Amino acid sequence: MIEYRITTPEDIDLLMESRLVMLREVNHLAPDYEYSEELKNCSREYFLNGDQTTVLALDDGKVAGCASISYITVMPTFSHATGKRSHLMNVYTDPSYRGQGIARTMVNMLIEDAWAKGATEISLDATTMGRPLYEKLGFTSSTEAMVLNKDGSTSCCASASACSCSCSKKED
Repeated sequence: MIEYRITTPEDIDLLMESRLVMLREVNHLAPDYEYSEELKNCSREYFLNGDQTTVLALDDGKVAGCASISYITVMPTFSHATGKRSHLMNVYTDPSYRGQGIARTMVNMLIEDAWAKGATEISLDATTMGRPLYEKLGFTSSTEAMVLNKDGSTSCCASASACSCSCSKKED
C-alpha cells in the first residue's frame, strides 16, 4: 500500500534521489548522468530551507512518486489581494507505479496545502503527459505569462519548470 507524506528534513536523501531520477527522465538523460555539484547543493539547500512543501509517495520505503509546490509572495493585485501565490512542480511517478492515481493524490495534497497557506493562485508548467491530469483537477491554460532567461536561451521543453532545462544547459 502506498504511504503519502509531507516531507521533513529527515527525508532529504529520498528527496534528492527522487528529484535526480525525475530530472533524468524528463530531460531524456542517460541513467548514469552526473549532475553538477552546484545543482545538487542548491537543490538540497532549497529542500531544507526553501518556502515549499513536498509530498513523497512511498511503497515500503521505495519512492513511488514525488511532487512539490513552492510559495512566493508578490505585490498584491486586485485579483490576488494577499500576493501569496504558489507554483506546482516536479510531479513525478515512477514508471512502474503509473496509472494508480499517485500523482492525483499528491497534487490534491499540495492543492489543499496551498489553500491552507493562503495562496490565491497555483501555477504550473505541464508536460504533455501531465496535462490531462491537471485539466481534470481544474487547471486551465493561460496565455498571460512571458519568460526572459538570463542567458538569452529559449525553453526547449513543453514546460520549462517541469523539465527544468534550457536549450543550452539541460540540468538547470
